[in-house]
Amino acid sequence: MRIAVVNKKLCKSEKCSLECISVCPINRTGKKCVVLGEDKFSKIDEGLCIGCGLCVKKCPYKAIQIVNTPEQLKESPIHRFGKNEFVLFRLPFPVKGEVIGLLGPNGVGKTTALNILSGKIKPKPENEEIEMKDLIKLFRGTELQNHLEQLSKGKLKSVIKPQQVDSLAKLNETAESYLDKNNEKGNKDEVIKQLGLAPCLNRKLSQLSGGELQRVSIAATALRKADIYYIDEPSSYLDVYQRLESAKLIRSLAKDAAVLVVEHDLATLDFVADRIHVFYGVPGVYGIVSKPYSTKNGINAFLDGYIREDNVRIRNESIDFALAKSAAESDSEIYLEWNQIKKKLDTFSLTVEPGYVKKSEILGVFGSNALGKTTFAKILAGELEADSGEITKKMRISYKAQYISSDFNGTVSDLLSTVADIYSEDYKAEIIRPLSLERLLENDVKTLSGGELQRVAIAFCLSRKAELYLLDEPSAFLDSEQRLETAKMLRKFCELHECSAMVIDHDLLFLSYLSDRALLFEGESGIKGHAKELELKDGFNEFLKKVNITFRRDPENSRPRANKPDSQKDNEQKKSNMYFHV
Repeated sequence: MRIAVVNKKLCKSEKCSLECISVCPINRTGKKCVVLGEDKFSKIDEGLCIGCGLCVKKCPYKAIQIVNTPEQLKESPIHRFGKNEFVLFRLPFPVKGEVIGLLGPNGVGKTTALNILSGKIKPKPENEEIEMKDLIKLFRGTELQNHLEQLSKGKLKSVIKPQQVDSLAKLNETAESYLDKNNEKGNKDEVIKQLGLAPCLNRKLSQLSGGELQRVSIAATALRKADIYYIDEPSSYLDVYQRLESAKLIRSLAKDAAVLVVEHDLATLDFVADRIHVFYGVPGVYGIVSKPYSTKNGINAFLDGYIREDNVRIRNESIDFALAKSAAESDSEIYLEWNQIKKKLDTFSLTVEPGYVKKSEILGVFGSNALGKTTFAKILAGELEADSGEITKKMRISYKAQYISSDFNGTVSDLLSTVADIYSEDYKAEIIRPLSLERLLENDVKTLSGGELQRVAIAFCLSRKAELYLLDEPSAFLDSEQRLETAKMLRKFCELHECSAMVIDHDLLFLSYLSDRALLFEGESGIKGHAKELELKDGFNEFLKKVNITFRRDPENSRPRANKPDSQKDNEQKKSNMYFHV
């Protein structure tokens, strides 16, 4: 099946010469394969299209994609948004008493699947909506049949925790009043305590941070009664401790209901899910839902890049965490060094013990929110001055801030061209292709999504000449695939250019793949922070002990796997004080 997609956000027929129409060889025979629609967007007849790719290459705005689905996929789609728009094949199966994880890159239909299963979207395989009875026939004999039958009868109550929690800030009420409205189970106090929401209850939703809004949204979802819960990206804005506490709450919902969770943090997904569907395809073009896997096998299939049951390779290379080795030697040159740093900001105080970063080394920086990680980053970058202590050995630092701005007037190529030759083959190989920026180059920076803006910010940071690259939360808004590709790119970049990096993040798998050593922040959030350097395994072990979660290494790819609480492996590791098994 050939799929042609025209991105209406990118297609600008009034600004181009309609190259897609003029170069099409089918059009030259007198047939109408590519035409300009009444809505001023290109229209492509997939039945006539021969897949030559000329329109794709010649479109100045990279608005067209033409791809073939895998030969093994001999089935009809479940949903298509419209002509030359995204196509979804298959659906995940909700199961009462289980948490089902949905794993895959952005743009391959995870949120669309949730909207279909909750009844917000009526499936439309082609131009007409499919009757629910016909959809039920497609899944007869599967676990999805009963769900769809109950949905068609209106007997299925569902609750959705939305992907974008920023919309809560538009409500003119306090966090407590919002939770009171949703308190159908009567366990509000218990949920507030578990998610640490007491300090923000009396504040307006518009005054809350992203992390506070996320926890309020999760709490409000958990307080409602439902037959099925849809939780879309619950870990965004949260630190590791908050992610795991939220995951525990989400797992508790499955006692009396079915739960579907979309999550990009593989450590959190490993902890929260009982089974997993892998979504794969071409982002923005089509998505395919795999059969349900066990959590371990699903994540491993995703990392391996091969869906065995469909005989489809979804990535050219597998990802093995054992390959993450430093180019730094024991006697490597020290690039950055500091003695004890102290800083006080209002009622918050920070102390950072003496430390250093060597050439070609990546230092992973982690700890709970509001312990001073970003404050220390700003001191190193020269944006803040320490009250005492100093950086005793300095070098050029390129800093990517935690909060990224989109106020640049111009395109992505305009922005990156201010710091690099973006058309050189080396730059394309090292930066553009690993970060998948090809289709973004002609987009205005102000129109980018959070994930797109994050990738551009990473590229901008790495494009400047420096000995040390300081990146604050680079995994934020990136999907699982993008996080792992970014981690691989950063390691290769530091080794190739013999430079170093400090990476602040909350994704434990991302950090464990990247980091050679750890800078661990501890203390009381918002009151005092204390940081010290440790060997990576010691840093993770000390941190996870406070979180009370254990991780083991998967024998297939050496990735850290979260043990289920009170499992045999969890109890064994806690007894031996080995919270992060190497």
